[in-house]
Amino acid sequence: MIRRFFYIAVGVCLAVWTMRKLQAMRPENVARRAVGRAAGFAGELVEFAGDVRALARDRETELRARMGLESLDRNYDVKDGR
Repeated sequence: MIRRFFYIAVGVCLAVWTMRKLQAMRPENVARRAVGRAAGFAGELVEFAGDVRALARDRETELRARMGLESLDRNYDVKDGR
């Protein structure tokens, strides 16, 4: 009797797991996940590019100061990015 309940419980768990996996593979769910991941990746890429630009600007200022060249701050217009 206990063995039957065990196998029934295992069968129910497998059925629920299978149904959830099949629902996750539906086209609208796959598309929603893909769009969400792409948006997240795009946001991370924008943040990374901003970090790289800031680090490059700091390093260039440091090198210009070390070499005795004119300051980057006078040549760099924050609004134009040039």
